[in-house]
Amino acid sequence: MAAWDLSIIVDDLGPDSPPITISVTSDLHIGGVIFKVVEKTQAKRDWSDYGLWWEQKQCWLLRTAWTLDKCGVHADAKLIFSPQHKPLRLGLPNGTTLRMRASFSAPVFRTVLNICKVLNIRHPEELSLLRPVEEKKKKKDQKSEEEIYDITDVPLTSASVPCLYNGMPAHFSDSPKTEAVYKMLSASQPSPAPEMLAKLYRPASIVDKTHIHTRWLDSSRSLMQQGVQENDKLWLRFKYYTLYDLEPKYDMVRLTQLYEQARWAILLEDIDCTEEEMMLFGALQYHIGKVSQSDAQALTSGLEDLDSALQSLEVKMGAESTANDMLENMTAPELNDYLKIFRPKRLTLKGYKQYWCKFKDTSISYFKSQEESCGEPIQQMNLKGSEVAPDVNVAGQKFCIKLLVPAPEGMNEVYLRCDNERQYAQWMAACKLASKGLTMADSSFDNEVKSIQTFLSMQRSNPGAQVAQSDDSINTLSLVSPRYHKKYKAKQLTPRILEAYQNVAQLSLTAAILKFLQIWQALPDFGISYFMVRFKGSRKDEVLGIANNRLIRIDLGVGDVVKTWRYNTMRQWNVNWDIRQVAIEFDGHINIAFACVNADCKTVHEYIGGYIFMSTRGRDQSDTLNEELFHKLTGGHEAL
Repeated sequence: MAAWDLSIIVDDLGPDSPPITISVTSDLHIGGVIFKVVEKTQAKRDWSDYGLWWEQKQCWLLRTAWTLDKCGVHADAKLIFSPQHKPLRLGLPNGTTLRMRASFSAPVFRTVLNICKVLNIRHPEELSLLRPVEEKKKKKDQKSEEEIYDITDVPLTSASVPCLYNGMPAHFSDSPKTEAVYKMLSASQPSPAPEMLAKLYRPASIVDKTHIHTRWLDSSRSLMQQGVQENDKLWLRFKYYTLYDLEPKYDMVRLTQLYEQARWAILLEDIDCTEEEMMLFGALQYHIGKVSQSDAQALTSGLEDLDSALQSLEVKMGAESTANDMLENMTAPELNDYLKIFRPKRLTLKGYKQYWCKFKDTSISYFKSQEESCGEPIQQMNLKGSEVAPDVNVAGQKFCIKLLVPAPEGMNEVYLRCDNERQYAQWMAACKLASKGLTMADSSFDNEVKSIQTFLSMQRSNPGAQVAQSDDSINTLSLVSPRYHKKYKAKQLTPRILEAYQNVAQLSLTAAILKFLQIWQALPDFGISYFMVRFKGSRKDEVLGIANNRLIRIDLGVGDVVKTWRYNTMRQWNVNWDIRQVAIEFDGHINIAFACVNADCKTVHEYIGGYIFMSTRGRDQSDTLNEELFHKLTGGHEAL
């Protein structure tokens, strides 16, 4: 077979060094090419991490047994002999930037797995990498560079479970410098200055929120294939909000970074909350900051009273079948009471009207009075697949439940008004379970009621307690989002946050972080990722919200929910890669199709497949991730 010359650039010989030319034949395998290149350089070093990168095709040639002919490499190919692991600047949720080695040749999913292994973050499948928001710096700010903590010397561990030494992975305990970095990862950071908060990017509308999620990297392709270069900056963030198996004893870094991501989402108004909830979030931040400073080791304490908090932190995508089997033959509990109901309609001024309501299984029936409850109801609403949101003001004794109930023409809006906290907690818990297709016979009902009652009690003012009107150590404007900077002065906010602080002051550091996450999870907009799409047959752009258990169609003009589809009713979904259209089929012969406007449809496909993958995790399974299944569900035609 005829020999021909192949030019290869060796990355580490410097930009000015000429390419190395070797004589090859088409049947020479990639391993043989690498051997010839190393021999020609005459440099004695460890070349084991090096691989061939094909510039024109934007791919790695990692199958060393394949021949040049099989790979399609000819004399005009521009090949670069480059290290597969290179330094990367990694921005973490708590604002810390690390410089660490990462794989530029493996799929991003595997790269994230290895990064999380080094940082001691369990369940790395919940995280991914995304490109940072471009910060517009003024001329006077250009000189001030961010502080970067270099951990490129920390080895990429091969052990599936890192060996702990003094409460930290052994690879971090080699030097005081790396020890300090690990402590920074597992301890919450001080509250930001209000001036810094005001400068940071905040989404002003739901359209802005759709732009955030276009920046996620493709999990099935490598960093190099996506244009990421050595020393580029990427963000590591929680992408899938199915917080599985949170265990404070082992999850110090994971818990802290999750808290920081939640905290910044609230401070930068990525997620909406009521004024009372904001004061409670502010109080918990103040308490966490205070306890973190006084006791850096406190994160491992206070575990015994956290079982209930941990249960509520796990988002379950389906019903617990074992509990259902046990309760199959039992009579499901009912709720019967007078409630006020309001159905908003256009051009109507009618308010709430009192009815006798019966909650049975997953449906609410209402009657004019208790005496008429034996007959036909005025209406019966099945809440399966509905949206449930609180509308509460504890100080004003307002306890309302906002329901968006599925109907053939879209979603019907209904408000239920309860008389007191106890009634609200029971009906709210029943509505939440019914929306997932569960009844009050489910084992989680009592925990849900208790969780709602605890949350309400935290928002309640305590008239008997002496609340300090000011505290020199509290920087109120750092604890609430900029919206409240405009609405109130610091001296108005301080007493309100200190009043809410009285209800959480006794919590340990771990309990306070878990409580913060629990309340964050209870927010109506929790865990929704937004994308701009155009549905098939529609002439206008709309927003698709992707949550951990459902898809939400949102009207772009007014921001109202038009329709909701649950994953547990999904029969199949596929992507037409030629026209970049996602098509989904649900139970009842419901078919939807849409094209993405400002994101690649692969990103949306990966989100849906990723959440389906998260639902397959079970406690009885081993800790090894089924990486092949993840790529089958998320990779599309490229993974097959």
